[in-house]
Amino acid sequence: MSDLHVLDTIAEQIRETFEAKSTARDEAIKQSRTLIQYCANAIRAVHRHEWDVAQDRLATAQMAADAIRAQVAGFPDLYHSGYTQDALKEYVEAYATYALVRGEELPTPDSLNVEGSTYLNGLSEAASELRRQILDIIRQGHSDEAERLLDQMDAIYGVLISFDFHDAITGGLRRRVDALRGVLQRTRGDVTTSARQEKLRVSLAEFEQRIGLEKPD
Repeated sequence: MSDLHVLDTIAEQIRETFEAKSTARDEAIKQSRTLIQYCANAIRAVHRHEWDVAQDRLATAQMAADAIRAQVAGFPDLYHSGYTQDALKEYVEAYATYALVRGEELPTPDSLNVEGSTYLNGLSEAASELRRQILDIIRQGHSDEAERLLDQMDAIYGVLISFDFHDAITGGLRRRVDALRGVLQRTRGDVTTSARQEKLRVSLAEFEQRIGLEKPD
């Protein structure tokens, strides 16, 4: 009888732990969705060059990321779960995209309080985001800014491709780097075409000017 009493006590303790963990999980999933939304809004503001709005959204995202970490504190498996790390990946992407477009220093994993694998995956997606920024630039005419952003994409790809580890270690980084390679190749082609068109435009303008100067009054 005493053994069953002990078992009841053990079962009740486990039940309480499960209930607390279940509550933390449900709240973490909800907060993860919110964080992803804040990050998407921040990136949207970056592409629109709404810098004040972007900074505000990033600050809100930071608070949401802190809330998620606090919610799953004490439950390492919830912290390392897909929904938590995916949300934090988006958090890295938003901050890195802002820094890359603005020409500022990249945030570090420590400054964002994220795992190394989460940081690298977020950085990969931030590099892919630069394609939209580059296309917006070259639609208005080729510029050195497009070249700068392309160089940033290329540099990030060069670093990420060097992480030759199993997906269980990198959180599926290989797949994202493969996707980045395709984005980088297409973007390099677009920038090259834009540069050639700009060179041709300048040459034609110079030629027309020379012809105009040679015409009699």
